[in-house]
Amino acid sequence: MSYLNATQDLYKEAALTPDVGLCCTTNPIWQFPGLSIPKIMQEMNYGCGSTVSAQDLINNPKVLYVGVGGGMELLQFSYFSRQKAGVIGVDSVNEMLEASRKNFKIAEKENEWFNSEFVDLVKGDALNLPVADESIDVAAQNCLFNIFKMEDLKKAVSEMYRVLKPHGRLVMSDPTCEQSMNEELRNDDRLRALCLSGSIPIKDYVKVLTDAGFGTIEIRARKSYRVLSPNHYPTDELIYIESIEIAAIKDPMPKDGPCIFTGKTAIYYGDEEYFDDGLGHVLLQNQPLAVCDKTAKALGNASDEIHISESTWHYNGGGCC
Repeated sequence: MSYLNATQDLYKEAALTPDVGLCCTTNPIWQFPGLSIPKIMQEMNYGCGSTVSAQDLINNPKVLYVGVGGGMELLQFSYFSRQKAGVIGVDSVNEMLEASRKNFKIAEKENEWFNSEFVDLVKGDALNLPVADESIDVAAQNCLFNIFKMEDLKKAVSEMYRVLKPHGRLVMSDPTCEQSMNEELRNDDRLRALCLSGSIPIKDYVKVLTDAGFGTIEIRARKSYRVLSPNHYPTDELIYIESIEIAAIKDPMPKDGPCIFTGKTAIYYGDEEYFDDGLGHVLLQNQPLAVCDKTAKALGNASDEIHISESTWHYNGGGCC
């Protein structure tokens, strides 16, 4: 597949000569007490957001990270999983794996708590993960899956689903685009490898996740990423690309469909102290409750004294489904 070969070539170059402008590196780099991130890792931060969230990383989890980059997020994950091979990093590019190994030696010198044995770097690819079934608590990828064409994207997501334990989490950051792109953009292997022309609408991205079996989806952030302008790219119109941070949880699929959180809330403003729909959703008087899109619609239909907010595309947890 030529676009995958183009991707490997691009990231081989980026491993040998760090390319600070390769991907969106303007997001803040999360720092934690006692954590020092080597400069070379920051320069090789080829992501479009962050997949590291403390809420996902309790009880010394087993973590899988696909597409290692310079190792920055693997180091951050190791902060929460300080055990031998607590973090597995999978990459198909030998040069990127070797660069990460060197970077971890630098990280050892800057962090007394860190040991390179915390990270197990493995040659492999997202379409055939060298990882056992149901062995991972948290799986993650940053700005990788958007490169895949649809059939490969479905395969990569199904592989993540396979290796996760029940109730495990797949945490991702990827560019998305609500506009259509012409075939010249879509078929440009280098633009796809650069995380530009593979971007798809959020609803299509979410559908791939729910079709794989993930019962709960959390859209945690939605940010400006890039524009493809006619004076620089083969397009007749300005195309706006955003990045999202999203978590897919391996919960059982509800009978009435997946729970998709996009930042909506419900507020009851009637005359009673609370509203109870009899289905497990209790709204206290004038107190916002985070709800999934499915519950938001049901509550809106259940009472004309409930305000349902629009999607903010930022969800921080809590609420009900």
